[in-house]
Amino acid sequence: MDFFEKIFWFVVMLGVMIIVHELGHFWAALSVGIKVETFSLGFGPRLFGFRRGETDFRVSAIPFGGYVRMLGEQPGDEKALDARSFQAKARWQQAIVIVAGPLMNVVLAVGLVTGLYMYAYPKEPASASRTPVIAAVIPNSAAAKAGLQPGDKIIQLGNKRDPDWEYVQTQEAFNANHTMPLVVERSGKMLNLSITPTMDSKEGIGTVGWVAEQDAWVGAIASGSPAQNAGLRAGDVFVNEKGQTQPTTTVQHQILSSGGKPVTLHVRRAGSIENLTVTPAATNDPATPWRIGVRFGSPPVQFIKLDFQPAFAQSLRFNRQNALLIFKFLGGLIQHRVSPKSLAGPIGIAQMSSQAAEEGPWTYLIFMAFVSLQLAIINLLPIPILDGGTLLVLIVEMLLQREVSLQVKETALKLGFVLLMMLMVFVIYNDISRIFTRG
Repeated sequence: MDFFEKIFWFVVMLGVMIIVHELGHFWAALSVGIKVETFSLGFGPRLFGFRRGETDFRVSAIPFGGYVRMLGEQPGDEKALDARSFQAKARWQQAIVIVAGPLMNVVLAVGLVTGLYMYAYPKEPASASRTPVIAAVIPNSAAAKAGLQPGDKIIQLGNKRDPDWEYVQTQEAFNANHTMPLVVERSGKMLNLSITPTMDSKEGIGTVGWVAEQDAWVGAIASGSPAQNAGLRAGDVFVNEKGQTQPTTTVQHQILSSGGKPVTLHVRRAGSIENLTVTPAATNDPATPWRIGVRFGSPPVQFIKLDFQPAFAQSLRFNRQNALLIFKFLGGLIQHRVSPKSLAGPIGIAQMSSQAAEEGPWTYLIFMAFVSLQLAIINLLPIPILDGGTLLVLIVEMLLQREVSLQVKETALKLGFVLLMMLMVFVIYNDISRIFTRG
């Protein structure tokens, strides 16, 4: 995907989210009788636009963001006494206008995912719900130092019994330099261990150094290999004599322990079981002395269509999980379990959006929903200049039953602007440093 195409997909995603966000403020303001003077995509000088009614709809020069300017919106504005100004309305009405923007981003996230699930809902493979098993341990990693071994089953991590790999990987990422209790099953015995993820200096998240065991699906076959000669095909899944799916470690052990003698392998193909005999070939690698020329892959994702009600329910579940993930990440930053280096800026988001677009419309729209939810949550944080900061001032005024002084409001806005600019510079630096580090 070329540079301009990447920019295009990023601008489309950003534009949709900004329009939806500002429409929330716009419609809410009109609903409570506030005059809206400007609806702008972008900041700075006006490039072009049109006027409809009392509102100037415009596109401005600086594309990162947008705003709705309401009559008498800013503290101390001389138009604040006008009956149709923002400041003249009751505080509960002002709160509705403020919350409406982030709320529309939540509606966008839920609506997008609901629509996608009605078209194609990814059915989770049966292997995803199995107790996670460690396939390999990277030498000198946190997992190796904890005494973990290939074949260990993770029975409990922290307070969570029978976790899946998604939970394990989340805990790993958000607990850098913090010890977690761990229970594993090894050869029928339960072992109580502890593990301390190390901080990945490049990504800014915790890493342990274990590799998940997966079902042995054939991803690719090497040309002229023993596997090809035996009749194995991409998409085959290795099973035992009873037709139960085999993990990759079991198949690998079968090959490595063969001593070069023919091995009978059972595979499921198009709903039937095939028995194939393959003779492993010798290699020059002492760690893997025998091979058959198979590259293991992930099981293909099966999609089904859902009716509106189950699609909506699954969308709420999906967005709830993502919201909890965002709050967990923010909590990890405060507790130093996650590094600020993990924050992505506009360059990083542009790269991720282009990657999602390359994978197809479904992935791109799912990513858009996730970013829209992030935008809603971040906007509601109690930081001056963001919607959450304005909402916090309103709540304080409701509790005090009086206005917060103009000087305090102006100081808070200036401080919020400085903090926001510092954060923007920092995340752009993160994005650039990642590019050069990976390069």
